[in-house]
Amino acid sequence: MCVRLRSLFLFVLMFNLLWITGTAAQERRGTITGRVMDPSQGVLPGARVELQPTGKSAVSNGHGEFTITDIVPGKYTLTVSYVGFEPFSTEVNVTGEAAARVEAVLQIGKQNEVVTVSGGRERGEVEAINIERTADNIIQVLPNEVITSLPNTNIADAVGRLPSVSLERDEGEGKYIQIRGTEPRLSNVTIDGIHVPSPEGVRNVKLDAIPADLVDMVEINKTLSANQDADVIGGSVNLVTKSPTDKPYVTILGMGGYTPISNGRTQYQFAGTAGQRFGPGKKFGLLFGGSYDHNARGIDDIEASYLVPGPLVPAAMDLREYLYDRTRYGFGGEADYKIGDMSSVYLRGLFSKFKDFGEQWAYTPGDR
Repeated sequence: MCVRLRSLFLFVLMFNLLWITGTAAQERRGTITGRVMDPSQGVLPGARVELQPTGKSAVSNGHGEFTITDIVPGKYTLTVSYVGFEPFSTEVNVTGEAAARVEAVLQIGKQNEVVTVSGGRERGEVEAINIERTADNIIQVLPNEVITSLPNTNIADAVGRLPSVSLERDEGEGKYIQIRGTEPRLSNVTIDGIHVPSPEGVRNVKLDAIPADLVDMVEINKTLSANQDADVIGGSVNLVTKSPTDKPYVTILGMGGYTPISNGRTQYQFAGTAGQRFGPGKKFGLLFGGSYDHNARGIDDIEASYLVPGPLVPAAMDLREYLYDRTRYGFGGEADYKIGDMSSVYLRGLFSKFKDFGEQWAYTPGDR
């Protein structure tokens, strides 16, 4: 009996010792607290905090504070990460007495890359914007990339898309330009800075005779400067022809259309340009381009005639049919040689021809 009581006493004593030891060990677990900030001492909410090797993690709150509890005493590595900042890492010694405090200051992230920039000739709208920005006067520039991206049958239709420019039209196509509301005869037209005379008996220059594909750029000077000829009031239009570039340049354009008016009318257009610079140092350049456009227009019209003077009652009715055949073709080119960085010789040419034929049929019904 005494042996049994002694064994029971030893068992209870050992159980109490183990319970006291475990409780003491649990009481000795530590805590890590801290705050996440940027270099200017601004808090960073939402930062991810990880403790290795335990794998425990936490997220900083709206005040940048974080807490990791129930940590066995020892040495750990605390890592803080935040998008846009370099990771923060530090060693933390956890004890069972007081919570370990960490002030994590994250530095702005850095990224080193090697970027190779090759400079070529600015083209398109970028080139046009830079010309307008650096000009001494008010100028509008329309590059070839914009001209060919829109259905412009001739250069007048292309110029008419610029601000403060309107057109006088002939059979639906642009013919004369009007700048800032002035008459067409008050505007001037040049090709590469060379004045162009009118093929008609007036001062107005017909721009419907020039295919839009042969021009590299259109410049409109709305206010003249001291270095320009004072022979214009409305504005000056300068057509810049194409020039060869260092890289091979080839464009091909083809399109067609059909309308059932007047027993069927067709329209088609073909254009192409090729050019490149050759030889050592790319000193010699050669470019050639051509364009052909045929437009067969048809119009069915009903017109009434009135007696003058008299009431507004139609006296007769005409059934009219208009048939137009407009053909436009041209070609241009350039050959140049660079003598030096600031000097060169060149030979440029531009030829265009426009043919316009039409028929008008009028039927006047009457009583017999």
